[in-house]
Amino acid sequence: MSDRTTPSHNPGPESSLGDSLAQGWDDRADVLPPDDWGRRRKGRRTGTVWLFAVIITAMAVGNAWLSDQLTGPAFLTWATIFTAICFQALPFLVFGVALSAALTAFVPTSAYQRFIPSKPSRAVPVAGLSGALLPGCECASVPIAGSLIRGGVAPAAALTFLLAAPAINPVVMIATAVAFAGQPEMVLARFVASLLAAVVIGWVWVRFGRADWLRLPSRPSAPGASKWRVFRESMLHDMMHAGGYLVVGGLAAATINVMVPREWLLTVAGMPVVSVLVLALLAILLSICSEADAFVALSFTDFSPTAKLAFMVVGPIVDLKLIAMQAGVFGWRFVVRFVPLCLVVGLAATFLIGALIL
Repeated sequence: MSDRTTPSHNPGPESSLGDSLAQGWDDRADVLPPDDWGRRRKGRRTGTVWLFAVIITAMAVGNAWLSDQLTGPAFLTWATIFTAICFQALPFLVFGVALSAALTAFVPTSAYQRFIPSKPSRAVPVAGLSGALLPGCECASVPIAGSLIRGGVAPAAALTFLLAAPAINPVVMIATAVAFAGQPEMVLARFVASLLAAVVIGWVWVRFGRADWLRLPSRPSAPGASKWRVFRESMLHDMMHAGGYLVVGGLAAATINVMVPREWLLTVAGMPVVSVLVLALLAILLSICSEADAFVALSFTDFSPTAKLAFMVVGPIVDLKLIAMQAGVFGWRFVVRFVPLCLVVGLAATFLIGALIL
């Protein structure tokens, strides 16, 4: 009986035979094989070179086979629009990604807590007004908002900044004033309606938003890494992540731009409410950068000023490339709830401010 009760011969109820056999090896880590023992080492650089060679070969073959078939006016228009959207947004995307990486690497969490109120309801209007100080478009605001949330800023305040920055920053306001020369009421209406929409959406998110609706992608960085290494890895990660979704959004926007006939727009220009909804929908589909959308809105000469205002208010907070980039950064659970909220509040702010100012 004594043999059965001896701990050295009978493992406890929570141990196993494997645990008892493994005793004594904990202090002999130097004689154990490494984790990758027996695995075949892959030449990553060699694989990358071969992949690049395959892509170049496929492009050359495709050019030889399809060059004569891709010269139609519709395709050339589609290619021009897609290229314009991507190249127009790319500098601002790089700027936003670089600023986001700098915030992640060099700005401590205490700095955000010092300038932004801790109470979300008070932080929302502060974040909205701060959007007027940072030049950039919606492509830049998405990675910056993700960095603010990682730094401890309330999600509602970061989302308010995401909406306000591309709509009321100095570059956008100057471009709007140049496009609508002699119409200061249009510049004022855009500023007030866009800021109002961003703040209201932020307050709604404070009341009804949930943390599990936001999914922030992890940024792999070694513990104790230098700030410059964190900056480089964060910038590369965000650039690859957001850049891919920018291309997807640009493809969708260019396709819809070519498929929607302009004659359809002229038939609804005389309907007050319908014209506002049509230009708001068109702003979503065209996905024009906020620094240039005022010149496009001015080109719709047959539409009312309120309809043009809807084009400039809704576009910077809801468009195809922005939806795609938000999905890449925050996840689709967030997008399916946030986008309808932005659209409804943006339209309500447009109708209200349009009736009061325009």
